[in-house]
Amino acid sequence: MHLDAKPPSGPLDKKWEKHQLEMKLVNPANKRRFDVIVVGSGLAGASAAATLAELGYHVKCFCFQDSPRRAHSIAAQGGINAAKNYQNDGDSVRRLFYDTIKGGDFRGREANTYRLAQLSVNIIDQCVAQGVPFAREYGGLLTNRSFGGAQVSRTFYARGQTGQQLLIGAYQALSRQIGAGTVEMHPRTEMLELVLVDGQAKGIVVRNLVTGEVSSHAADAVVLATGGYSNVFYLSTNARGCNVTATHRAYKKGAAFANPCYTQIHPTCIPVSGDHQSKLTLMSESLRNDGRVWVPKKKGDKRAPDQIPEADRDYFLERKYPSFGNLAPRDISSRAAKEACDEGRGVGPTGLGVYLDFADAIQRLGEGTIRERYGNLFDMYETITGESAYQQPMRIFPALHYTMGGLWVDYNLMSNIPGLFVVGEANFSDHGANRLGASALMQGLADGYFILPYTIGNYFASTKPQKPSVSHPEFKKSEENVRNQTKRLLSIKGKRTATSFHRELGKLLWDKCGMARDEAGLKQALKRIPELREEFWQNLTVPGDSGEFNQSLEYAGRVADYMEFGELLCTDALTRRESCGGHFRTEFQTEDGEALRDDEAFSFVSAWEFKGVDQAPVLHKEPLVYEEVKMTQRSYK
Repeated sequence: MHLDAKPPSGPLDKKWEKHQLEMKLVNPANKRRFDVIVVGSGLAGASAAATLAELGYHVKCFCFQDSPRRAHSIAAQGGINAAKNYQNDGDSVRRLFYDTIKGGDFRGREANTYRLAQLSVNIIDQCVAQGVPFAREYGGLLTNRSFGGAQVSRTFYARGQTGQQLLIGAYQALSRQIGAGTVEMHPRTEMLELVLVDGQAKGIVVRNLVTGEVSSHAADAVVLATGGYSNVFYLSTNARGCNVTATHRAYKKGAAFANPCYTQIHPTCIPVSGDHQSKLTLMSESLRNDGRVWVPKKKGDKRAPDQIPEADRDYFLERKYPSFGNLAPRDISSRAAKEACDEGRGVGPTGLGVYLDFADAIQRLGEGTIRERYGNLFDMYETITGESAYQQPMRIFPALHYTMGGLWVDYNLMSNIPGLFVVGEANFSDHGANRLGASALMQGLADGYFILPYTIGNYFASTKPQKPSVSHPEFKKSEENVRNQTKRLLSIKGKRTATSFHRELGKLLWDKCGMARDEAGLKQALKRIPELREEFWQNLTVPGDSGEFNQSLEYAGRVADYMEFGELLCTDALTRRESCGGHFRTEFQTEDGEALRDDEAFSFVSAWEFKGVDQAPVLHKEPLVYEEVKMTQRSYK
């Protein structure tokens, strides 16, 4: 497998402009001859499908939800970054770029990250033109707030529902194209196989989730916009439907999977309350603008928070990271919270929690201002916990949130399989080993609105329209693979549900490959996962039939993929003998407990090649070469 990232030559700030001029174009009349499949309809998928259709391509868009508006992008709360410098506080494209590279602990690809910072300013203009109701100052100008890992205000927001508002904007653009007949929308449809013809991505096999019908769809290129894989851990902030199936099955067809061990823990989630839970709820990072994080100074102090005087409180983020305080990056803030709880200073019934306290902000700004900024988040917290964060501090604890790893792509967002493009969280390209808050929405929209429309055109201009017939033997073979897996899942007739297997796998991964990892724990996980997978295929029970609406069947297929993917995740974590960003190996840390990188040995992207379910994957390395950034020990103190 040859990995060529194809970064353009020349100065960093001119690469994208130079590349745009050098890319081949498709004549507007010829665009109608090309068909594109887009899998996923969140921010990346909806923006890509709408923009490609607007250009003249014929697009088929697939999602497993009943409407694109239910894509998990709606769950993003706090905002979207852009280097507009409206606050006149020293922001710039280069500063956003550097903050993102540093936030990712110098494990991101320099050219991709700089392009993301450049395009950030265009995204805001695009969304405002679509009518996205960003918060505004009294005079009518768009306002900003701060987010973790930055010392400037660059995060645009719509209260605590920014993702939802941005998705409505993209959905409007998509709906226009559906109405115009240029996008053929397929909701309630799950991709189960990628089809290659002569080594090129030429289509997919899907299952209709309502009728159970399996069918094939052909195109000149396939775009995966299917999100991240953090639900492999069972409990995460992701919607229950989020899964790894599309990208994992592309990996099994030859697409390299990059950096799967880079998983992000979000520090601001409502703590686990019991075994009944199937997911966790995120409290936006934006809350850390006005909320102060603290725990009691004394171990085992069980007094109510209002009974603990200031002298007995440890505002540990402000103490440890005075320059950034409560807005330290997510990986650092999460580990600091875990450390406090491990010391026995955690709060709440389980001791796995810390306080996020708004008393100072309410006293300084007034309750009305806090309601205006975060009202819906406070309402959500009270609905779930029965506690008012206006009256007492929130209780929060870290949880799995975002995944920086994904399918490997080059500068054009194309995987190592020609014709297979991957956008948004489904690819690995922009965030390194840790994502800064408010950058996921930025990447999804940059990929869909402003990058893919250029780069997929360059690919088409270098090929001829060659959409195969769905009667091609490769489609029939892929359909048969899907039907055989379905039959296998239904025929086991065991005694354990897919949920019980998923829960056990998730707990194993959280314990051995979660916020902290070590060699012994990873080896234990790698010994246990194949055993659990074997039991899965011998003792699974799936009620119902394949030719009908059957959520147990679709879920079992996703858990089957987790059983394989979890092993890849742990293999990558074991192989990377350093700490960086969200990958924290306890053997590799500085004297004061921070991540200790090994730039000499591990300054590369890990790209894994599938060799078989019970065979070791092959590691390929894309060297990370920085032309304008100097790698340093990351510090937020």
